Amino acid sequence: MSASKPPLDGVPPFAGLLLSDYGATVLRIDRPQPDIQSAPTADSLARRKSSVAVDLKLPAAVALLKDILKHADVLIDPFRPGVIEGLGLIPKQLLAANPRLIIASLTGFRRDGKYKDMAGHDINYLAVSGVLSQLGRRSELPYAPANILADFAGGGLMCAYGILMALLSRERTGLGQVVENNMVDGAAYLATFLRYGLKTPLWNQPRGENMLDGGCPFYDTYECKDGGYMAVGALEPHFFQELVCSLKLENTYRPEDQFDRAKWPAMKKALERKFAQNTRSEWETLFNGADACCTPVLGQAELQKAGYGQRLPISLTNTPGLEIPEPDAWDSSGLAPGYCGEQILNTWFNWRRGKHYEIDNGSLVKIDTPKL
Repeated sequence: MSASKPPLDGVPPFAGLLLSDYGATVLRIDRPQPDIQSAPTADSLARRKSSVAVDLKLPAAVALLKDILKHADVLIDPFRPGVIEGLGLIPKQLLAANPRLIIASLTGFRRDGKYKDMAGHDINYLAVSGVLSQLGRRSELPYAPANILADFAGGGLMCAYGILMALLSRERTGLGQVVENNMVDGAAYLATFLRYGLKTPLWNQPRGENMLDGGCPFYDTYECKDGGYMAVGALEPHFFQELVCSLKLENTYRPEDQFDRAKWPAMKKALERKFAQNTRSEWETLFNGADACCTPVLGQAELQKAGYGQRLPISLTNTPGLEIPEPDAWDSSGLAPGYCGEQILNTWFNWRRGKHYEIDNGSLVKIDTPKL
């Protein structure tokens, strides 16, 4: 690990896991839990984060948060449009008090149109973006791949990207700004290739009958003798030839057969029968080192058992991010409201309880006149 600082070290934005892994100091604002022993919230993506418990229904608590935002770099607003304004956190006023502040506002639906005031989840955002209509097997219902596409890729990742663009802009202008993104447009943008594909032979067939959505026999998964699975992605002709030769099907399927859709159903059946003849381990050994684009489908538990190390998605040679500790690679201890938050306020601003703030029914609140 290089001795150089991570790229966001020294920047205390209210950001998420991605930014914290690259050195940002992240302070989460939580509801206080005054009547119970503080326990971790349902947010499992809490690595390296701290928390302060703030009851935003209390004017003195809102005043404290506004004082924090006078010095912060980034505020992430995860609520529906108008919620933080209703709490007295007006973006124009926050930017007037701290012109360098970046306010990242992440919503599910667009801020205009018929869905803007409705509740939703990943599957709903995919549905109205058009993306969900393209996902799923032939003759089956549209299928949402967990909540990866809208929540995480179209939402959280795009939000972090927007924050980084705003930080770059601030280097030139000295000014922060409001960064708005929503999961509908984020998912739709990620699916640009799929959308364009509707006008090409790659994706111009009904759902589940195209090259990359399960319709193609040489881009699919297959069950093995022991119940394991192999993933096949032999799209290019030379990879396809390596695949059929390894399966001893070279006399059945020649290069000119690969893109003949009329032969795909029979080819699919042939591959199913072949892979069912051996265990996944046997197939893994056979294809090891071969350019057939054929790999085992590994489970998370077996990766953990084998000592597989989770790594950050981007490696920076001069300013590397923070390594993922082994315990955090496979499980999360979560983050309890108030965890280490007061220490962060002391580190950032030299604030101390009883002088700059006090506790009111579990919430940090501002002391109007700091005590000596």
